[in-house]
Amino acid sequence: MLALTALTLSHFRSHLRAELHLDGRPVAIYGNNGAGKTNILEAVSLFSPGRGLRRASAADMARQPEALGWKLKATLQAPSQAYELETWSEGGNARQVKIDNKSASQVALGQVVRVVWLIPAMDRLWIEAAEGRRRFLDRIALSFEPAHAEASLDYEKAMRERNRLLKEQVRDAAWYRVLEDRMAAAGHRVHAARVAAVDLLQQAQTEAETAFPAAELELIQSEGSMPGSEADFKAALEESRFRDLAAGRTLVGPHRSDLIGTYRAKGIPARECSTGEQKALLVSLILANARALAAREGAPPILLLDEVAAHLDAARRAALYDEICALGTQAWMTGTGAELFAELAGRAQLLEVSDSGGTSEISQV
Repeated sequence: MLALTALTLSHFRSHLRAELHLDGRPVAIYGNNGAGKTNILEAVSLFSPGRGLRRASAADMARQPEALGWKLKATLQAPSQAYELETWSEGGNARQVKIDNKSASQVALGQVVRVVWLIPAMDRLWIEAAEGRRRFLDRIALSFEPAHAEASLDYEKAMRERNRLLKEQVRDAAWYRVLEDRMAAAGHRVHAARVAAVDLLQQAQTEAETAFPAAELELIQSEGSMPGSEADFKAALEESRFRDLAAGRTLVGPHRSDLIGTYRAKGIPARECSTGEQKALLVSLILANARALAAREGAPPILLLDEVAAHLDAARRAALYDEICALGTQAWMTGTGAELFAELAGRAQLLEVSDSGGTSEISQV
């Protein structure tokens, strides 16, 4: 079992203070738009590495107009033990983390709890720019390998410095070699983690009995192919310097990757599927991510599903709830009305969120 058994929000977004006591079952949260439902999911997402499901700055998460900073505390029940988790920000500074009252890194946080989410902003995944699909895949890769975040940051930082040299038309090879060493090491790790994540998703979909369609996935490069080893990548960067100088940016590497999806049963590219089919493919991938983690880690991740019920018909909604319960995951789900969770009766905790003069209030139903 991997679940939060307690959660406290202090001065976070629209929540002045809220305390939740949880029993490990799925959590269904309903209320009017703007009441503060998604803020609860965002709080849970911050118990994983990164900037959370909204990708917001620490300053933006502070309750207004006080802007005093914010703090989140949780008790996590993991398969082998319980953990006390804290994360907070003061004065808009970078958020800090404690595990069992000891300062910790975000990577360490990712090693004790896995959190996977699906939010409405992802609905355009298959038709938006490649950057969104890379970010989606990186979140999945991060759920399998917490160190993926560090490799991604190392790569991006070295590439920014190399791009600066390219824009300034610097031609001293010694400057480039240092940065290209860093890019090759980090970039190879990034690409390997993405490839491994795609393989795990494919396997989990193939082995599952599910009401949701499987997506055939392919990781491609917008130009050429990704070098197969760190040494090959370093050589490719060196070889590409002339072209990169002309373009003013780096033209080879994992930042040029794209994730292509195909509706497996119909052989139709995901970008050409209907809105409903695209949503069903996304749900299928998130469930596959959870199954793969359950098989690998011994427990499914915590799932965050924001407004997912509103886009599914009653039959597929019931199928989703059945799969969540069969998986044994603590899924946090939001919707505008309690009727959206009728098929979960007795199998989930139900919370109502309301707005009271700009402050969110939570009631357990």
